[in-house]
Amino acid sequence: MTEQTKATGDIGRRIALRREQLGLTREQVSDRAGTAPGYLQYVEEQPAAAPDLGFMLRLAEALETSLSRLHGGDADLPPGTGRAARHPELVELAPDECWAHLATHGVGRIAVSTPDGPAIAPVNYTVADRAVAFRTAAGATPALAAGTETAFEVDHIDEALSQGWSVLVVGHADHVTDPGAVRRLADAARTGPWAGGDRELWVRIEPVRVTGRRILVR
Repeated sequence: MTEQTKATGDIGRRIALRREQLGLTREQVSDRAGTAPGYLQYVEEQPAAAPDLGFMLRLAEALETSLSRLHGGDADLPPGTGRAARHPELVELAPDECWAHLATHGVGRIAVSTPDGPAIAPVNYTVADRAVAFRTAAGATPALAAGTETAFEVDHIDEALSQGWSVLVVGHADHVTDPGAVRRLADAARTGPWAGGDRELWVRIEPVRVTGRRILVR
């Protein structure tokens, strides 16, 4: 179990997540914020923790973010509302870099054609054998991708540093019907669908093109 997964309060989870995004230990963040590592651990892990404003302001600075974001003030906002960096650089990602960013799981978006026109649907996905697979329900919007050429996109935006990346997978999507393949995908999945419900239909995208871009700040 990681330090982040031990966090149980909303503020604690945001603090732990931001700290891990920056690759910092509790000791490093505590040193930056001028506090004790034990108190930071308490704030991260205890829902009843009620740190004062001065501590939260120092912590926000140490984590290179804002007090509002630590309190979840941007939870209902789309990413990218911050200012662009002064000298950004857009670079292409090599195929191996694209697959490294796709990693093994996460949330991405699948493009589908519906009777009402084009649509984009978010899905939990996993990567197996250099292909992208996701679980859905028969009749759900993501299931419409099966039997078509489709596009799947995943990205990450770092608001604090005004940088990020995106990867696009284009290929043919099909239902996974082999029971052994279904079991392997289910075993590889790190989580069930966030949307909940009975979603046991797997769709696999066999990529014909994988491309990506990254915004760097020099």
